[in-house]
Amino acid sequence: MRAEIQSLAEAAKQSVGLLRRHLDWDVAVKRLAELNALSESPEFWNDADAAQKLMRERTDLEERIGAIERMERDLGDSIELIDMGEAEGDADIVTEGEEAIRAIAAEAGKRQIETLLSGEADANDTYLEVHSGAGGTESQDWASMLLRMYTRWAERKGFKVDVIEYTAGEEAGIKGATLQIKGHNAYGWLKTESGVHRLVRISPFDSNARRHTSFASAWVYPVVDDRIQVDVNESDCRIDTFRASGAGGQHVNTTDSAVRITHIPTGIVVACQQERSQHKNRATAWNMLRARLYELELQKREEKANAETAAKTDIGWGHQLRSYVLQPYQLVKDLRTGVQSTSPDDVLDGDLDPFVEAALAHRVYGGAAEVEDID
Repeated sequence: MRAEIQSLAEAAKQSVGLLRRHLDWDVAVKRLAELNALSESPEFWNDADAAQKLMRERTDLEERIGAIERMERDLGDSIELIDMGEAEGDADIVTEGEEAIRAIAAEAGKRQIETLLSGEADANDTYLEVHSGAGGTESQDWASMLLRMYTRWAERKGFKVDVIEYTAGEEAGIKGATLQIKGHNAYGWLKTESGVHRLVRISPFDSNARRHTSFASAWVYPVVDDRIQVDVNESDCRIDTFRASGAGGQHVNTTDSAVRITHIPTGIVVACQQERSQHKNRATAWNMLRARLYELELQKREEKANAETAAKTDIGWGHQLRSYVLQPYQLVKDLRTGVQSTSPDDVLDGDLDPFVEAALAHRVYGGAAEVEDID
């Protein structure tokens, strides 16, 4: 076996071993057996909420245990295949085995990143807010580009995306928008994306073709499900209704169906204009407020939450977590991890995984010294 493939196979074996240890293999296998036995009990579904929670745990354990067993089995088979191909002088069989090992190594690396998604709400769906910074049309256009980037990323992941609130800009782009992204680990994947994003480009709105710098912010918080209790005192809130704007049906701009709730003690504001019914928008807005308050509580438990919260207070210089330069050169750079891409078009089309994965690792393990921004 070639030294390169042998090294890759050993690295894949070590990665799978780390997955085993992270899962706490013996405990996980025993727990899965317990859940299987419980699910066969006639009384299992007497408490539907508790049963659904246990079934989610069972499904997750089955998938993770099964994946590790499959990767271990496939790795052994691939090594045997290469040995057989080399003994018979069959280059095609050797190539097939090497490609299989590369695929296993890639999957094991990906699953190692997923082991970082072990936070209390990481498995939940998520809300994503995008807001333009100062700068009028320039920043509003950039905010719409950012919104599209996250939408495309979610679609690549196979997640469902619903538009909860959308406020169009005066000439182009958006002032702000809120998405609900639905999928397993949606919040866990996106939670490190909260912050300010900086764009440098030749402005399409400048007749003199000058270079402009624009800012927009993203804010991510988990959807709160029935397992999590968040009490909100209605007397602490102000509720406003207004006419929906942006794309929509005949009801848009004809009735005060949109709802905005302001939580006075914290200053948190949420809005929903997704539905024709004010009643449905009000219910969604309350859920969003509960989610924001829960996310605020999660932040208090994390050492880096204060810096992240501060990043949202000023959408401008000194607070950006990532810079996207389109002119005079092309580069996207994360200012927390130093991860870069020389293909901004791909990043803006949703190719965010290298940045997201590095940010997750940085959040868990820490990182190197401060990263310099780009001009």
